[in-house]
Amino acid sequence: MPVLVHLRLTVPTDLGSHVCRELVDQPCVTNLTYQQGAVVSPEGDLLECDVAREQAGQVLDLLEQLGVSDRGSVVVTSPTSTPFREARRIEAAAPGHPDDAVIWDSVESQAHAGAVPTVSFHLFLLLAVVLAAIAVVTDSAILVIGAMVVGPEFGAIATVCAAIVLQRWGLFWAGLRLLVLSFTFAIAVTALLAVVGALTGLLTLEDVTRARPNTGFIWHPDRWSFIVALVAGAAGALALAIERSSTMVGVFISVTTVPAAGNLALGLALLDSGEILGSLAQLGVNVAGMVIAGTLVLLLVRTSWPWVMARSESWFSLGKVRPGSGSGGAR
Repeated sequence: MPVLVHLRLTVPTDLGSHVCRELVDQPCVTNLTYQQGAVVSPEGDLLECDVAREQAGQVLDLLEQLGVSDRGSVVVTSPTSTPFREARRIEAAAPGHPDDAVIWDSVESQAHAGAVPTVSFHLFLLLAVVLAAIAVVTDSAILVIGAMVVGPEFGAIATVCAAIVLQRWGLFWAGLRLLVLSFTFAIAVTALLAVVGALTGLLTLEDVTRARPNTGFIWHPDRWSFIVALVAGAAGALALAIERSSTMVGVFISVTTVPAAGNLALGLALLDSGEILGSLAQLGVNVAGMVIAGTLVLLLVRTSWPWVMARSESWFSLGKVRPGSGSGGAR
């Protein structure tokens, strides 16, 4: 994880010098540049700086208070590498570790992205549900895992959690609507394909209702289903907050939302009430568990994370690299 984030600010001319002075006073800011009149459309000043990742959220809050977000623009990027002494100095001075930093503007941006009903989102979910349905018919645990990985539904679930914590109710309804409509569409299309399969002899009721040792858990929810959903939702929310995308894969293959949807589609196509009710219960348990845990984790991060960050160095003896400590070496 990069130790700095880069801010590119465009501000009205009457605000530029004031913003510059405020940034100069921030000990976590370096490489500050100020170009008066450099912005052509809309006319204004250009400021750029690098900020210790741990303190980026506070600086962005300051910029919002100064009116930059309303009257100008803020672009946040993460450099791939910052191999210079001043970067190590301001990072060492900032409390906590860059890997634990939470930038709430980024969390909100990801939440907005997760609520957009793109064609690709619907197609990925449809393909995942179709894969899950095939996994049920073939009783293949490997295909179940594949369907879990392909499914993009956690993005919408994370949007719902973040919207609750940030009190963005329009965003909440957008995420919930995407979740409901996308699953409805994917299940309906998969059920229609299953009907075609049944009419052509490719699929029978026995294929779905027979004993399935590898995939029977999909429509048999129990207390462990809810516990797993809670743990997965908590992990996913924390990964969202600290931008740890690699962790998301583990979340995807921990909960059976997509497999339950695939089983539900087959149950609807073959009109088997047991499969339908069991799959609905499994789907509801997983979504509810992830939303509850994800919301609680984001709420705790929102309220307590700065305190945890400030004390993490003493708790875990975080070894921050100090300037002149021999961090140089072959590049």
